[in-house]
Amino acid sequence: MAIDKGHRFGIDFDDAFPQGLVMVGEVSPDNEYQSREDRAANRPVRQRVDEVTGKRQWKATVTDPGETRAKRASFEITLLADVQPVPATSEALPGMRPIELEGLTAEPKVAGQGEFKFQSYVFRATGFKVAGSGSKSARSATAGEAAAKAA
Repeated sequence: MAIDKGHRFGIDFDDAFPQGLVMVGEVSPDNEYQSREDRAANRPVRQRVDEVTGKRQWKATVTDPGETRAKRASFEITLLADVQPVPATSEALPGMRPIELEGLTAEPKVAGQGEFKFQSYVFRATGFKVAGSGSKSARSATAGEAAAKAA
């Protein structure tokens, strides 16, 4: 039995990003490529629609603080939703906010060129949740605080 190309694996956010993610900038529509002729003819820009779910695609640039290679630390996440997702956390620094994703999937892909290819993933999510609300690190901190109060 084989796994079809393009299969999306559901994955827990804490398993994929144990140190969390930081969103840089804002969420924006993932628009289709518009040729020079399309722009000249004033054709409307079309937002991409996910082939599997039928939902609109949005994109956000994120940084993984757990990644040791600088070239792989920042990448784009695709968000699938009918309306633009809004992060549930406030900015830690101007233009940067810690985020946690819900409905996260990973699709394996080959990245790089020539002899410098490596295994990578396309990450998709259905939206945001409050960073640390359901994470293992938040649960362990709460358990540690409870143990400290009991002592």
